[in-house]
Amino acid sequence: MSVADAGNTNTVLGLYDGGRLLSRWAVQTTRERTTDEWGLIFKAFFEMAGHDQRAVTGVSMCSVVPPAVHALKHGARKYLHQEPLIVGPGIRTGLQLRYDNPKEIGADRIVNAVAAREKYPGACIIIDFGTATTFDCLSSRGEYLGGIICPGIGISLDALVTRTAKLPKVEIARPPDVIGKTTEHAMQPGIFFGYAAMVDGLVQKLAPEMEANLTTIATGGLCAVLAGEATSIVHLEPDLTLEGLRILYEKNRKPDGIAPRSV
Repeated sequence: MSVADAGNTNTVLGLYDGGRLLSRWAVQTTRERTTDEWGLIFKAFFEMAGHDQRAVTGVSMCSVVPPAVHALKHGARKYLHQEPLIVGPGIRTGLQLRYDNPKEIGADRIVNAVAAREKYPGACIIIDFGTATTFDCLSSRGEYLGGIICPGIGISLDALVTRTAKLPKVEIARPPDVIGKTTEHAMQPGIFFGYAAMVDGLVQKLAPEMEANLTTIATGGLCAVLAGEATSIVHLEPDLTLEGLRILYEKNRKPDGIAPRSV
């Protein structure tokens, strides 16, 4: 089966054989991309990896960019010949949503929580390093408790560069020293160590409002960059969202094996 996570910056695609992720690809999220352009993307990726797109038996997708998912959905119908499951209100998740307005929760946050619940049954905090950095809190009883939304590390750096006259764009990487001796080297600790400290600080703030034996799971495009520095991160799951999409498809399949209807 095929899965797609259309985020604010990138759309990540994955191909599963049962529970095994065979391939993953990423393209820039573009609101203007057409159905036929998605057809070309599917064809190119599948052929490069040696897969037959005609063998796809189901499609599951989520998006936080509604205009971008329209063509992706129709591309799956036209070129993968599958009716996609689109994560949204009304699908079965197995979670209890303790949120004032559950419709406000980003689909990707629900998908991450479903995957975390499957892999780590206890209470957990899921930290997703994407365009925004989100902290999602899940109880051991499968309750989605809410969380925190912060500016992502990439857009934080972009804001610093665009709102100042002389500061350059720097690589998001662990600097050799904390005390910078050049402007560039002074910016790197601020971004890298500062963001890691924010992650640890927020986990510390969240922990008293949750259960004991709490674990933390990091995912998203930049999770591997900060995982070694943010000491609160216990598990690294870069493909957590793709895994959640696969699990949700299976949860919502009809008993006769017919693909679920889109929401």
